[in-house]
Amino acid sequence: MTNLIELEQALTKPSSLLVEDVKKIEGDIMLLGIGGKMGPSMGKLLVDALREAKLEKKVYGVSRFSDEETRDNLEKQGIITIACNLLDEDELNALPIVKNVIYLAGNKFGTSGNEDFTWAMNAYLPGRVAEKFKNANIVAFSSGNVLPFIKLNEGGADENHAPEPVGEYAQSCLGRERIFQYFSKKNKTPILIYRLNYAVDFRYGVVMEIAKAVLNEKPIDLRTENVNVIWQGDANEMAIRSLLHCESPAKTLHITGPETLSTRWIAYEFGKLFNKTPQFLHEPEGTALLNNASESHRLFGYPRVTIREIIEITATWLLNGGSEFGKATHFQERGGKF
Repeated sequence: MTNLIELEQALTKPSSLLVEDVKKIEGDIMLLGIGGKMGPSMGKLLVDALREAKLEKKVYGVSRFSDEETRDNLEKQGIITIACNLLDEDELNALPIVKNVIYLAGNKFGTSGNEDFTWAMNAYLPGRVAEKFKNANIVAFSSGNVLPFIKLNEGGADENHAPEPVGEYAQSCLGRERIFQYFSKKNKTPILIYRLNYAVDFRYGVVMEIAKAVLNEKPIDLRTENVNVIWQGDANEMAIRSLLHCESPAKTLHITGPETLSTRWIAYEFGKLFNKTPQFLHEPEGTALLNNASESHRLFGYPRVTIREIIEITATWLLNGGSEFGKATHFQERGGKF
């Protein structure tokens, strides 16, 4: 496991491009909703890049912090943490004003049966945040779920493709985008809508879920046979660097890897590493949530970590009993129920 941790550290080290870009970012930076899957690693990456650039900008991490261990780890890394229920008007208004905001807050899992909270988090809260930080640059996380299922021969949906969200989670995500777009125009706030589809790490995500299924000899649902993925560290870098590309009216940017991947192929690659025969069920339906992220690749370059590296490190992690985040992506879901 020591070699694996060292490999993780190498894969999460800030690139020279990120270090150069943080030198161009003016003012302090706040990560709203830092307590989720991507927030802690993004905060660490940002602090590491600032240190390498020899800058002393403040990095704030805001979350409810139900997990004190997460908060302690962030503080040790040099992040100023603030416990805040963002839906509480007084607590939101008490946050310090900063020049740069990365908006990670939102609700996905548990949407079914809790739709009102999902809409409050995903569509109401963005308006309050946009007013509070109307003079900031805002990178607002969104999801490829706002887009329709695409035929495999169409190359994925680019930023000009009209949204067609399926289910209340995806609809509320489109609501988040529309609210940020409205306030970007109203207040001339530079905003970038960061449509991510799907970030992966060896502790969570589509690739890890396929790996677990192969290792445990569980069948893999092939109805959604193709996916886009991007290594979480690369997605984190692009999110930070996106602070330099915020615009008014708001700019939309698709973030994912360059390949349209076959879940069947990923499973067979893990089968070789585990000496297992993958099992499948159902037939492919010929469409999937697929993004064309060529514009982000033009701005930032291709992701540094390749799919084969992701597969190899994920296999090693699982074979060594590595920990997991415990929340499935439900990437096979076709009815929008999360």
